[in-house]
Amino acid sequence: MQFFESAGNRYNGVESLGLPMRSILALSAVLVFLTGFGLDDTLKALFEGGQTYETFLEEADRRKAMWHANTEKAVVPDDLLARAQAVGGTWHLLVVAVDGCSDSANTIPYLATLSEAVEGLDLRIIDSRAGRELMTAHPTPDGRAATPTVLLLDEAFEEAGAFIERPAPLQEWATAHRSELSDHEYLTQKFAWYDDDLGATTMLEVIELMEAAASGN
Repeated sequence: MQFFESAGNRYNGVESLGLPMRSILALSAVLVFLTGFGLDDTLKALFEGGQTYETFLEEADRRKAMWHANTEKAVVPDDLLARAQAVGGTWHLLVVAVDGCSDSANTIPYLATLSEAVEGLDLRIIDSRAGRELMTAHPTPDGRAATPTVLLLDEAFEEAGAFIERPAPLQEWATAHRSELSDHEYLTQKFAWYDDDLGATTMLEVIELMEAAASGN
């Protein structure tokens, strides 16, 4: 139902329901309030309600060894650290992740380490239930809602970029070869790629998002 069409029939749709004018005005106020509560407010609330990486790691039950191993070996290469620090400003990483996701376990520990190393960059994690709409709005190249979904937010908690599921080179490999491989072969090769990369490509892609956002691109 359309409530506001023109000055001449502004409350037409509501008046047809037989509502008194005071109810119409109250409804108008509610509509104005709701439309004023935008996506940026939602992103801020999700971020502020998220877990720190330390808390998430403490509570992780699945793939615990993988999470801890990647956390322990996570280091930001000097060249990437210098690029991230050069961006400046205030940035937030809103992460949708679950502990049972192998891609999350091989990317988020490195982003957490990056956030600890760079002043003005912080990170919070929400689960896939709280982040369902974000995942759906940022699908993988083949149309799936996936974890991790990482949104880069600026100082005003406006979305400035997104990292979805896994680094681009690995995503391209998975898209091209997943159907040819057994589950065991696929996971073995995927984990080998992650072990060789040590989070460098994940961190690079997020830093590139920061650089692009800072430059207005």
